[in-house]
Amino acid sequence: MFKRSLRFIFGELDGALLTIAFLLVSTGLVVLYSAAYDTPGRFQDQLRNIVVAVLIMWIAARISPQTLMRIAVPVYAIGVGLLVAVFLFGVTKKGATRWLNLGVTVIQPSEIMKIAMPLMIAWYFHRHEALVRLRDYLAAAVLLLVPVLLIAKQPDLGTAILVLAAGMYVIFFAGLSWKLIIPVLAAALVAIGGLVYFEDRACQPEVSWPGLKDYQKHRICTLLDPSTDPLGKGFHTIQSTIAVGSGGITGKGWLKGTQTHLEFIPERHTDFIFAVYAEEFGLIGNIALLLLYSWLIFRGFMIAANAPTFFSRLLAGAITMIFFTYAFVNMGMVSGILPVVGVPLPLVSYGGTALVTLFLGIGILMSIQRHRKLVQT
Repeated sequence: MFKRSLRFIFGELDGALLTIAFLLVSTGLVVLYSAAYDTPGRFQDQLRNIVVAVLIMWIAARISPQTLMRIAVPVYAIGVGLLVAVFLFGVTKKGATRWLNLGVTVIQPSEIMKIAMPLMIAWYFHRHEALVRLRDYLAAAVLLLVPVLLIAKQPDLGTAILVLAAGMYVIFFAGLSWKLIIPVLAAALVAIGGLVYFEDRACQPEVSWPGLKDYQKHRICTLLDPSTDPLGKGFHTIQSTIAVGSGGITGKGWLKGTQTHLEFIPERHTDFIFAVYAEEFGLIGNIALLLLYSWLIFRGFMIAANAPTFFSRLLAGAITMIFFTYAFVNMGMVSGILPVVGVPLPLVSYGGTALVTLFLGIGILMSIQRHRKLVQT
């Protein structure tokens, strides 16, 4: 009876993914205990968040890819509809309109699109698998840009980047030609090079950047030179890079981070938790964390490579790359090589919404892996 119960609970779950997730959330709890020493309630809250997220993962692992394909269009349509509702009568907090009051609760619809977007575009390309033409890529781009622009309008640059990346990964894995990718990359490099070269003039207060809010322009300019606003937007970058560098090879030790416990690191339990980790566990700890994320990404790509359908391969590949994007952007902004855009460290940062979204992604990967075995059997 006991073995049967264990088989029912864990039989649908991939052992490697489960082990990686356990190690990452355990690391997050250890670091959060130090980062949130002055507000111990956050540790208990995160434990509850993990329980809910793991339950969502367990449910997702039992849903077949065929069912996911059937609900892709409704989930996408509901997500876009909610984003339009946010645009029309959303709740505004701290200058951003990102939430929707449903009466019984307040939700952030943009989070839905992190999973709904790769679902929808993977479904679209699966329908056109026999012959993918240029117009199919253009149609996928339209499906992608509509929610991304609505999210950027809120404004929420961090989530917009993640949703854009999730969709672009599916388009790339569907076979987008390098002849189209290389010119875009070249144009981006030229734009970045020009910005760096003309930084002094481009970052003047009276100069506006088309398509960007003033605060977004300020983030990029302070990335290029944080000392221009050391007590404002540059404060985050300056203090986080000091914390990362001061950790040295072996770190200062758990609960002994001076930048952390003297409260120099802003948002140290969420977006900048990597600075706390790097200060207390040093380069060795950073390498261990990078190895865990590398293992997660490798496992995800193995599942994608062995997936039985075009839809499953595209979805698994995109979800795997979402984890890479989260980790790369978060570590990049904490280390001062990317602008601060509010992206948490996956499975480590405090927070319920992002944790649920990421565990949902892990559950979908487990589902694809399980049903591959069933197809082979």
